[in-house]
Amino acid sequence: MTSKLMYAVWDGDAPALHSSDLHAALAAAGATRLQVNVDDEPVAEAMRIPTGPASLGPVRAVVSVWVGSADTAPVVTAALAAVALVAGWEVEERRPLDPPEAWDGSRVDALANVAILRRPADLSAEEWRHTWLVDHTPVAIATQGTFGYLQNVVVAPITDLPDGFAPVDALVEELFLSAAIDDVHAFFGSGGDAAELSDRMTRLMTSVARFGADRDLDLVPTSRYLYAL
Repeated sequence: MTSKLMYAVWDGDAPALHSSDLHAALAAAGATRLQVNVDDEPVAEAMRIPTGPASLGPVRAVVSVWVGSADTAPVVTAALAAVALVAGWEVEERRPLDPPEAWDGSRVDALANVAILRRPADLSAEEWRHTWLVDHTPVAIATQGTFGYLQNVVVAPITDLPDGFAPVDALVEELFLSAAIDDVHAFFGSGGDAAELSDRMTRLMTSVARFGADRDLDLVPTSRYLYAL
């Protein structure tokens, strides 16, 4: 059975995450696939929301690694920690809107937003999961111009967190057309219609507020690269 590990990355650079040396080390640790989401030049003009301490800086990348067993997480973590400051989690992946994928290392022509979510204290884990995964999912898909939507619920942390970075409950990836980087109508799929845009924005923000995703989140705009190892 395959397990998925996800890591927030701070001080690593994009070339290190794409390097053949790192990929070889991950493969030696038992990884079969690697996804690199990195805040690089093609998405430089996109909106980003950091919530960690200023001394830490914003999350610069999110790396996903598929392994045969989560027991290999310490070795995978060590390989990534050799090139960057990371924090990681074992996650349960859901794919309500499956994007097209080619595992050849090429950049996907898209804005791939990764949101790092935290459950509000006033919601139980069960209520939070239901509101997000069941109630919110169709709203998110209906109100945005996405062609990919992946939800990753944290099963367990596999590293300590940097000082001041709050515990994480989920990581979400949404893929938009590249035009969404600087075109709000492309982001919401509203076709240039101002009334439709307003309606979609209102419906989305009302829905995210119900499970706390309107606050205390990190939003990382990224380019998406997929590798078979």
